[in-house]
This record gives sequence, C-alpha cells and structure tokens, in this order.
Amino acid sequence: MAVAAPAKSEAAHYNGRMTSFVIFSCIMAAMGGLIFGYDIGSAGGVTSMDSFLKKFFPEVYRRMKEDTHISNYCKFDSQLLTSFTSSLYVAGLIATFFASSVTRAFGRRPSMLLGGAAFLAGAALGGAAVNVSMVILGRVLLGVGVGFANQSVPLYLSEMAPPQYRGAFSNGFQFSLGVGALSANLINYGTEKIKAGWGWRVSLALAAVPASLLTLGALFLPETPNSLIQRGNDLKKTRELLEKIRGTVDVDKELHDLIAASSAAKAVNHPFRRIIRPKYRPQLVMAITIPFFQQVTGINVIAFYAPVLLRTIGLGESAALMSAVVTGVVGTGSTFISMIMVDKLGRRALFIIGGVQMFVSQIIIGVIIATQLGDHGGVSKGYAYIVLVLIGVYVAGFGWSWGPLGWLVPSEIFPLEIRSAGQSITVAVSFVFTFIVAQAFLAMLCHLKSGIFFFFGGWLVLMTLFIYLLLPETKNVPIEQMVGVWREHWFWKRIVGNEEENKMDDSRHP
Repeated sequence: MAVAAPAKSEAAHYNGRMTSFVIFSCIMAAMGGLIFGYDIGSAGGVTSMDSFLKKFFPEVYRRMKEDTHISNYCKFDSQLLTSFTSSLYVAGLIATFFASSVTRAFGRRPSMLLGGAAFLAGAALGGAAVNVSMVILGRVLLGVGVGFANQSVPLYLSEMAPPQYRGAFSNGFQFSLGVGALSANLINYGTEKIKAGWGWRVSLALAAVPASLLTLGALFLPETPNSLIQRGNDLKKTRELLEKIRGTVDVDKELHDLIAASSAAKAVNHPFRRIIRPKYRPQLVMAITIPFFQQVTGINVIAFYAPVLLRTIGLGESAALMSAVVTGVVGTGSTFISMIMVDKLGRRALFIIGGVQMFVSQIIIGVIIATQLGDHGGVSKGYAYIVLVLIGVYVAGFGWSWGPLGWLVPSEIFPLEIRSAGQSITVAVSFVFTFIVAQAFLAMLCHLKSGIFFFFGGWLVLMTLFIYLLLPETKNVPIEQMVGVWREHWFWKRIVGNEEENKMDDSRHP
C-alpha cells in the first residue's frame, strides 16, 4: 500500500546553518531527558538493593530471602513497592496539564526552570527519607519535575533545531535520557557495595545533579522564536534571535511562516477543544497512540525492573545491577546511532526496523524463560547470560526506534495553535500508561509468568503495522509546514479536508 511522502512543494528548506549557539542551547535543554533517565535507572536499581528493601519494604525482603515456597515470579509482587515507582507518574500526569498553560503563556524556559526546581526538592527528600511516606512524597515531587520537563523540552528542541537536523537534535532528549539511566545504573552498582547499607541514599540524592544542570542551564537559555512570536514579543527581537540561531540574516521565509502560524495560534482561545476537530485528527491520533505504543513495547519492564527480573532468573544482586549497566550502554549507544541516521533514513524506517528487532528478542526471551525457569530455583548461568544478550538486542531496537522517535514525532507534527495542548496530551498518555504498566507489571509477572513477554510481543506487531500504514514520513519538513504531509497521505487526506474547507471552518468556529 502506498504511503505518502512529504509535500514537496511545501517542504522548502529555510536558509541557515548549524550554529554553535543552537548546539549549546539544545544540549542544555536536553538535560530534561537526563533527569527522567536518572530517575528510571535509580528507581529500578534501589528496589533490588537488600538494604533499601529491608528498611522500606520488609515484607518483600522477607519473601525474597526466607520464603522458599513462593514462586520465583511472585517474590517482588507488592503494591506498596510498585507505588514507590509509579507515584512519580501520577504526579507527572497532573503536572503536565499545568505545564501546558505555563508553556503556552510564559514560554518554554519557565517550564524547564520549574521542572528542575521540583526535581531538586524531590531528590533531597528521597535521599533524606526515614520512612516510606517520605520516599513516596519525594517521588511525587520528582514526578512534578518530570511532568514540566517532558512538556517543555521536546518542544524547545523541535523549535530551535534547523529542519534538516531536527530529528538529530530532538533525539538528543532520548539520548540524554539514556545517559541519565546509564549514570544511575553505574552509581547503583557502586553504592550497592557500601557495607553500612546507606548506598540507596546516595543513589536517590544524586538525582540533584541532573536537576541542577537543567535549572542552571534554563537560566541562560534563550526562548524559542516560535514562543516569542506566540506571546506577542516584538518582531525585531524575534528576528535578531532567528538570525543568531540560524547564522544568517536571510531568515525572511522562516519568519514569515512563524508569523502566519502565530496569527493562527492567537485566534485559538481553547486549544484542547480545537484539537478534536477533523483537521487535527491525525495529530490527535498520533498524540495518543504513539506514547501508548511506546509504553506497551515492554521497555519499562526492562528499564524499571531489569535488576529485579535478572535476580528472578538467578543472577546475584551485583551481577543484576552490572547487567543493567551493560544494557544502559547498549541503549545509549543505539540512541546515538539514531541521532545520526534519523534525518537520513527517516522516521518510518527506524520505527519498523526497531519494532521487528524488539519483537524477535521478546519472543525468544519468553520461550527461554517458559522452558527453563520454574516456580522455584533458577536457570543455568548459560541461559541467564543468553537472556542478558537478548535484553541488549531488545534495548538496542528500542534505542533507535520507539525510544527517541516516540518523543520526536509528536513534538514536530503539531501546528503552533495546538502545540502545547498536543504535547500535553502526548505526555499525559505516556504517564498514564507508564503508571499502569509500572503498577501492574509485578502482579502480571506473578500471574502471567513468561507469558508477559508474549503479551508485549503482540503489541509490537500491532504498533509496527500502525506505523507502516498510518504514519507519513516527516523528515526534513519545516515544522510550520508539517500540515502538508497529512493532506497527501492515502488515509488522512480523506479526514483532514482541503485548505479552503479548513479556513471556512476556522472562520465559523474560532
């Protein structure tokens, strides 16, 4: 079945070049991914540390150490333990809707500042915790920080980057997320060896480092030209910024498109009502389905619970944490490859290649665990390391497909008038299903056992078909001209209507 290419007549390149100013700005903004990644890595690691479990989740620790009758698959099944992980996502879900208003009314930088400050407070509370309530409250504050950062950072990167490099720059968010998770895994591996049993405090408190980088960086970052125009700043200031970030004085075409997009945005009083209209239907569908599919790839099974999972199949505490470091290196490396290739191969090719790779590895892991791991005992060291290799293959597939592209594509497809609302929906859906998966995974592992890998494998088939049939290619298309790709797509063109019909509808319903 044919799939439409970008609108060639519309996707003209703007003038300009890669500038050091843009590179620096995007590197600092991408620190928002670092705080999210560090949190994912640290949460997964400390929940496999004996000292942490003994202090805050003694029932889980007792089952793991003393109960020889409980199934391997059920040792870590505790709703209180999963609440520690998933409380962040409830807080993030609520915070992202407040972040949408802040991002639209005050700009991208204030959202990043608020996110960094909340994350700093959460890190301090987590590191100083003396009871489970303090630990979970710290997670809630971390969630507020992640909610604001995930709302603003992908938009900032997409709007600052030149169109021909937008994929690489936007994938920097996922790359920094991978660096954050890898850093947390290395720190967990070191702090687990602290004999006095307070290593988990170091792991949780060091979340303040990436939060400080984001907060301090945001103080010195410029606002995006799109946001300046949208909030009514004078054209002279916007033009000067545009010339600085593009490295040329010939910015007339891009400035014209920004002004036109801003005029359309200012006519919209209720972006969340606006986004449900047929002309925005493909963007709304992508805002919901892409983050949903990203979560049901099963990545959070690996990211949150890799050390727990590897202990389940027989690796010791240190070996399980070290294996998480190895998979972190693989994930970060594959995301770096995606940064290089995404603007050459395109989004669709990487989505499809990664989906097939993840499906194959998930199924083989499921078969090995189904045939080799019973309710008691472990698997042989040989099979345990085969599973570790397959986890690496799976993480690599995610690292150059659904990981970075799950953030990139939604951040680049929305017109300015619904951009903050669309990004809020994307982040909210991501948080909802991350929470559901995190809250349900240990119970699902207990009841489905090895079947959990086949469960996620089925979703991988569905999402790969979805991308093949319904996502047009968006590489190299200027962000304010993205509407053309939907009008040429074999399916979406029947829904979005033509430009004249949309203008009439806008005049009747501003």
